[in-house]
Amino acid sequence: MTLMKAIVYEKYGSPDVLQVKQVEKPEPADNEIRVRIHAVEATKADCEMRSFHFAVKWFWLPLRIALGMTKPKKRILGGYFAGVVDAVGKDVSKFKPGDPVFGATRLLFGAYGEYACLPSSYTIVPKPHNMSFAEAAAVPLGGLNALHFMRKANIREGEKVLINGAGGSIGTFAVQIAKTMGAEVSAVDSGIKEAMLRRTGADHFFDYARQDFTRSGQTYDVVFNMVARSSYSSCVKALNPGGRYLMGNPRLSDMLRSIVTSRLTDKTATFAFAGEKEEELLALKEMIEAGKIKSIVDKIYLPEEAAEAHRRVESEKRLGIVVISMDDSSGQKDTLRTGVT
Repeated sequence: MTLMKAIVYEKYGSPDVLQVKQVEKPEPADNEIRVRIHAVEATKADCEMRSFHFAVKWFWLPLRIALGMTKPKKRILGGYFAGVVDAVGKDVSKFKPGDPVFGATRLLFGAYGEYACLPSSYTIVPKPHNMSFAEAAAVPLGGLNALHFMRKANIREGEKVLINGAGGSIGTFAVQIAKTMGAEVSAVDSGIKEAMLRRTGADHFFDYARQDFTRSGQTYDVVFNMVARSSYSSCVKALNPGGRYLMGNPRLSDMLRSIVTSRLTDKTATFAFAGEKEEELLALKEMIEAGKIKSIVDKIYLPEEAAEAHRRVESEKRLGIVVISMDDSSGQKDTLRTGVT
């Protein structure tokens, strides 16, 4: 049996449940590729699954059944990665060993390991040539979700767009993508993120601790909300006539209210979840290689520092995206230790 290094968790709990262990190296099935993982994003979803504490409560029971009632069924987290194809199954023609790729593992997870086996049909595409593995791993989660919602918003040149929770993985990409569509963008987040978000492209900024954007007197053509505890009615009132409200983290009550808003008013409210499609990731790759968007990496951690990485994500003080480098030899951690913009 060949072994590999992986970050595993055997029980739900604090970041300290994350441990680096030797586990069996996976072998690809006929329709799978095996990827040597170079870097993986440490996401808020990883933290929620590790602790089994979710900001949105309505899907708690189905998730508990799917992921494990008393302990995790899948011990290795990690959904968004960059790496190099290491081996391919006999039925795979789309990839070959040596191909640098980035993408998503869907519900297989597993990217917190040195190797992961994934169906070749998953959302996995060639890595942008002008990004490091760490920068590329920071793209799929935020980029795919942001592109999905900004397309749903049908943004037109000159429209005013507000992004609530703009400093997270999805928000930083939403700011950039909205700008490429010609929008005037207002960002809402913690004051410590203002400089980063302005460099990312935000035209205006609200520090939520000092000012409630829904009481500012400003109105918007699009409000994209990533903050689950936000007031639904206040966000809708902040829309111009014909405005669009998009919810990235909806409560069940907000999902029900959105149906009434869309049917009985001139405004629309949307909560359609991202499909994370290959076409969307290829579109992001094209924008990255054209210099239109980039990932904002906050800090890069080694596998042995996974608990620290999760604490950084949960602290909400990160200035961009947190990445774990699974490849010590890549030089990425030394190069990007304190973050890039």
